[in-house]
Amino acid sequence: MKTKNVVAFSAVVGIAFAGLTLATPAYADPVSNSYVLAGSDTLQDAANALSNGTNISGAFVRVTGGLNSVGSFDAFGSAAIQTKPGGTYFARPAGSGDGVRALSYSIDGTKAFSVSGNTTPATTISGQIDIARSSSGPTPLAGGPLEYFQFGRDALSYAYVGAGLEQLTGAQLKQAYECTLTVVNGVALKPRLPNPASGTRKFFLSAIGSPTLGSCVNATETVPENDGTVLSASGEIIPFSVASWVAQSNNAAPDRTGNALIGSTQGSTAPFTGTAPSLVPNPTYYSSSFGRDTYVVVEAARVDPSNAKYDATLAGLVDRTKTKSLTNFSSSISSAGAVKLKFGFLPPASTTPIFAAATN
Repeated sequence: MKTKNVVAFSAVVGIAFAGLTLATPAYADPVSNSYVLAGSDTLQDAANALSNGTNISGAFVRVTGGLNSVGSFDAFGSAAIQTKPGGTYFARPAGSGDGVRALSYSIDGTKAFSVSGNTTPATTISGQIDIARSSSGPTPLAGGPLEYFQFGRDALSYAYVGAGLEQLTGAQLKQAYECTLTVVNGVALKPRLPNPASGTRKFFLSAIGSPTLGSCVNATETVPENDGTVLSASGEIIPFSVASWVAQSNNAAPDRTGNALIGSTQGSTAPFTGTAPSLVPNPTYYSSSFGRDTYVVVEAARVDPSNAKYDATLAGLVDRTKTKSLTNFSSSISSAGAVKLKFGFLPPASTTPIFAAATN
């Protein structure tokens, strides 16, 4: 199957933050005196649209922290970021794992945060991250300090370059990453993985059966996830979020598909239906073992009305009953849920928040 984005993303070029106005070109980072999101690449395009404001659903929708704008930081860009006025510069969280760890360090306030492969000096980041984007769920821990709220339902497949690779089963993909299946339909396979902090990478490997990576795979490669431009040679394959592919093909997100195609792990069941720029996620594919709920993560104490640290505005940002919250999934065109559908997300399989431990 083949869907490509042919219209460039129209970036927000001006963002106001409670008296601070920034002229922000495409991919520029905000600086927020309100709430800050960081982490998963899979969620960033939808989160950026909701934070900056968008009319892609047919009505203007913007998620705000009270009267202030919310700052959503990309997973990739400059090595260091400054999230709040006067705040320290620190290593950019490059994926779900880094995002949740940055939130944990922001809560703790005493640990020096750093990111593997990033030369930015380790530094404490107390209060610099409020919400982590995570494309994978946690190991539940009753009463844990973190609370995961469902953002939306995604599914995983793989992007590839070449012919004859449009349908690969989970078993075949497991063998490919173990380097025991090296040729399919006459095409030599070249399996690749996104950066080690990627939640997409973690879920994909679990979904295909937790392979022991073979010598044909560079396990420490640090390429971004959901970016087809990293593939160039025939036979290259890499995990890819279906939601991200839909968003890019629907002109909702920047086009990073390059010359890649997207395959199906479910035989003739395609990950989506329709034609670009009007792709719709396929519920059947999303309900398979390659479907996953995605999350926004906060400090549990700050959204607990009985806790002295309770922050009603932050709690509102993760309250799915509010039409303009990060976790809403109603169908009204003026809701955050309608925006997320355009970005390839379906309603989550569960709406029960999950408590979890902080990460080191």
